[in-house]
Amino acid sequence: MVRIRLRRIGLKGQPTYRIIAADKEAPRDGRFLEILGVYNPRTNPATIKLDEARIYRWMNHGAQPTESVAQIFKTAGTLDRFERLKKGETMEALVQEAVAAEAKRAAPVKTRKD
Repeated sequence: MVRIRLRRIGLKGQPTYRIIAADKEAPRDGRFLEILGVYNPRTNPATIKLDEARIYRWMNHGAQPTESVAQIFKTAGTLDRFERLKKGETMEALVQEAVAAEAKRAAPVKTRKD
C-alpha cells in the first residue's frame, strides 16, 4: 500500500519536510517513489508547495495520506479540490485554482508600523 507522508530534511533543530509517496513498509527517511511537495513549518505562515496534479494521480490510484499530511492538504485546500475532482470537475481547472491559491498564500504579509 502506498502512503503520502512526510520525509524530514534539514539540519538539527531546523526541520523542513518533503511530502512524498512511499510504500507503507519503507522507513521514514528511506526509499520513496516520488516527491510531491515541500512543507516548511518554520516560516510564518508555513510554506506549502505541492504538485497537485501528481497528488491527485496518486490518490486516484489508492494512496492514502497520513494524518499530518492530510492536515497540510486541508490547510492548502487540496482535499476539497480532490473531492470536486471525484465529482467530475476537470483536473486542469482544479490545478489552475491551486496555483492561484498558492500564489495568494505566498504573497508577503503587510505589517502595520506605528
